[in-house]
Amino acid sequence: MDAAQPPKTPLKSGVPAAFTAYLIWGLLPLYLILVKSVPAFEFVGWRIIWTLPICLVIVALRKQGPELLAALRTPRVMLTLCASSALIAVNWVVYVWAVQNGHVLAASLGYYINPLVNVLLGTLVLGETLSKRQWLAVIVAAIGVSLLIAGALATLWISLTLAFSFGTYGLLRKQVAVGSLPGLTIESSILLTPAVLIAWHYSYSPAGSAFFHSPQLSAAIMLGGVLTATPLLLFAIAAKRMDYSALGFIQFLAPTIVFFLSLLVFGEQLNPVQLACFILIWTAIALFVWDIVAKHRARLTRPLA
Repeated sequence: MDAAQPPKTPLKSGVPAAFTAYLIWGLLPLYLILVKSVPAFEFVGWRIIWTLPICLVIVALRKQGPELLAALRTPRVMLTLCASSALIAVNWVVYVWAVQNGHVLAASLGYYINPLVNVLLGTLVLGETLSKRQWLAVIVAAIGVSLLIAGALATLWISLTLAFSFGTYGLLRKQVAVGSLPGLTIESSILLTPAVLIAWHYSYSPAGSAFFHSPQLSAAIMLGGVLTATPLLLFAIAAKRMDYSALGFIQFLAPTIVFFLSLLVFGEQLNPVQLACFILIWTAIALFVWDIVAKHRARLTRPLA
């Protein structure tokens, strides 16, 4: 959605984009299995390199060039996108490193904490208000996350970095006056120089560039561009169209998928504390969804003035 267009109602516009974005992110560890031999920094470098041309093609097809140029000429927009670029780059590196090094549950925890960060930012920074049911959901989820934190101190830095980097990224993208796609294109452009330098560095390492190891690995790395641009674009659309607090709770979909992948695919062990956390978090999600549905029904049944 372009920045000049008025937002639509959350249930009709923001939810499908958010749901699809988080579904892709939830399944991302399966893709990372294909590129597990690529060092995290090098992979993120190639990921950025292949994201930019995809964004430019879509900008051209949607004829958003003038909006892109307008954003490039606005210092405040560029400053905000520089900050959001740094945050998403940190998020990518930590996430890829965590999955590659067998800390999938820690990554899942990070994105379980992230909705609480979204609620915190939405209420403190954006002045959004929560209903009693929504506050109850926050409290229940916070108790569940606290249980996990108590049993995951060694990898807590992974979880907190992922939660706060992505939460702050979403807040900046919600506030910046630029469309979703032009904004992502500029972010990719900002990160292109360091990405090229990283790829160049690894090409001169003893192991050489992973991109040229095999045609299959090269294709898998290039696929990272699509899997980066698509969910980030959908997320940016959802962030502009929805209350940030509501967006945060839909996000529980991604870590739940990652949670099950960690058990069923990556072979990590589930202890009783983690199981208790899982039950509490899904209780919180049920409360929040109940509140959204109840409000939607109330709007539909409200008599016209």
